[in-house]
Amino acid sequence: MSSSIRKRETNSKAQARQAIDGELAPVNGHAAGPALTAEDEDAEPPSSLAKGDVRAIVLLVILYLLQGIPVGLAFGTMPFLLKSKLSYAEIGTFALSTYPYSLKLAWSPIVDSWWTSHLTLPLFGRIGLGRRKSWIVPVQLIVGGILWFLSTNVDGLLLADKPPVNLITALFFVLVLFAATQDIAVDGWALTLLSQENLSYASTAQTVGLNIGYFMSFTVFLALNSVEFSNKYLRTRSLDYPVLSLSAYLKVAAVAFVAVTTWLALFQDEEAEKKEKKNDDAEASLEDEMGLKGAYEVMWKICKLKHVQIFLLIHLVAKIGFQANEAVTGLKLVEKGFSKEDLALTVLIDFPFQIVLGYLAARWSRGEKALTPWLWGYVARLGFAVVSMGIVAGLGAQQGTGGGGASGGIGLAYFALIILSTVAGSFASTVQFVGISAFHTQIADPLIGGTYMTLLNTVSNLGGTWPRYFVLKAVDAWTTSECRVPQEVADAASRGKKGMGSVPPDVVRAAAGSSEALLEQLSKAPSNGSTSAAATQPYVLLPAASACATEDAARTACLASSGSCVTTRDGYYATSTACVVVGLVLLVVFILPQSLKLQRMGVEEWRVTGSEAKKAEEKEEEKAKGKRKGKGKKKEL
Repeated sequence: MSSSIRKRETNSKAQARQAIDGELAPVNGHAAGPALTAEDEDAEPPSSLAKGDVRAIVLLVILYLLQGIPVGLAFGTMPFLLKSKLSYAEIGTFALSTYPYSLKLAWSPIVDSWWTSHLTLPLFGRIGLGRRKSWIVPVQLIVGGILWFLSTNVDGLLLADKPPVNLITALFFVLVLFAATQDIAVDGWALTLLSQENLSYASTAQTVGLNIGYFMSFTVFLALNSVEFSNKYLRTRSLDYPVLSLSAYLKVAAVAFVAVTTWLALFQDEEAEKKEKKNDDAEASLEDEMGLKGAYEVMWKICKLKHVQIFLLIHLVAKIGFQANEAVTGLKLVEKGFSKEDLALTVLIDFPFQIVLGYLAARWSRGEKALTPWLWGYVARLGFAVVSMGIVAGLGAQQGTGGGGASGGIGLAYFALIILSTVAGSFASTVQFVGISAFHTQIADPLIGGTYMTLLNTVSNLGGTWPRYFVLKAVDAWTTSECRVPQEVADAASRGKKGMGSVPPDVVRAAAGSSEALLEQLSKAPSNGSTSAAATQPYVLLPAASACATEDAARTACLASSGSCVTTRDGYYATSTACVVVGLVLLVVFILPQSLKLQRMGVEEWRVTGSEAKKAEEKEEEKAKGKRKGKGKKKEL
């Protein structure tokens, strides 16, 4: 097994890993794909591209596009499809399926170190592989197989009265695990596919490919999966099914994975790496020589630096303040009546803005104070979390006004406000992403650049992943509701089937269909205090179904009693407020002072070799001082 990746790759690792390793920049509750990095903007494009580089860029775009398909499904589409039948706490359980992207640091050295040069198969003979194809080919075939399996079973899983959230989470966890592994291998291959002068195109290919795949699986799919969108924009007559079902999309994606991987295995060689082996064997970096064990040892050395520990802690807590906004706001908009297709349209409109604004953010993040725009973006995202709460709160009132806008009764002005807040919030997220990516590039030790960057970016991504589970759980925990059963249904339950008088037949059927326990509860349930027949909304409360907004059993009991579930306190507002307050306190007490302190540190202090050399010099100076003092005392004697 060889482990040589050349020195020229090490200095450019940052350009190919930041978009997905850092953070999937969220847009009102869903990830919006990677933003442009400062390195993209800083790098001077070459005057022309060689033919081999053009082919390499096309290949990289295709591979990153494939990676974006499962990313878009797990981070974007599935929470929206599951929300109609699952609580926020259960959506939080599904969010665990996205953790592999935050934990891939654990096995990335294995992907970099273990590989084989070829594989012999009975029908195909000898197939050339190499460091990257040894992982990309089998992993993509496995992803294709998982997608096909899901396509044949997803309807049964999602259409069930109670979708098996644990099983769905496990399936998508495995899917994302292999997608994250493919990401590690493709990022590494990008640095050997392209020539030295065109390495800056690696991150460009990643940004373009990953965004296309992500939006295909999320934005475009949600639109085509909407019956209303299909009938309104794509058909001449209305039908009761969408243009594209999830099952059909998964089948197409599975075929695409298998087709591309077959071509890759049979017709694409790792030529650039072969040339490097011949020409540059004498130029091996420390990262190339350290092997699997050495990679983990270097990570540990980096983590032992005190300022790195502080920086990693900042990463782990820096996204708490706007986590509820990112995880829940999009779902809340849909829950309040904003259609999924219009939400997808909002993100689609936002996409070109982020391309332009990402360029501006990259210019702002240049220089030695890359954390300054990151801090401003932090404050802005806290502000937009507050704005989003106001937008969600006002959406119900807009629905009732019948404004004739894009989403049913939502007025065009309110729809424009949602788009504006989405674009502005995404820009703040992009500013943070570009700023922190630029700072990572500045402080990473060039001798172990790939390992250093992977550590920083993975912990940054983890900081946006781990709070989400708890935030979604908190939304349900802080939500209160009550089941309101019409007074006439309660009266029918107390009298039984006989003597129903003028009670409507549908109410009689509802009362007769209720279980004995519910009938007994209804007969004893407290009313809303109105005993007058002229009361505007006479109802009784059903205590057994008081948690109907968050628990399936209570919701079923409420519906069985012809009741309506009314949310008396929405946990979204309490959770988002708590997140903003915690985020603000963290900013003032910890993040701001420590970030400014870290920004003032010299670059050499972040490097393992530099820190160790500095400590060694300090020890030598102390020894020298001690000797001089000893000689002085001897002279005095």
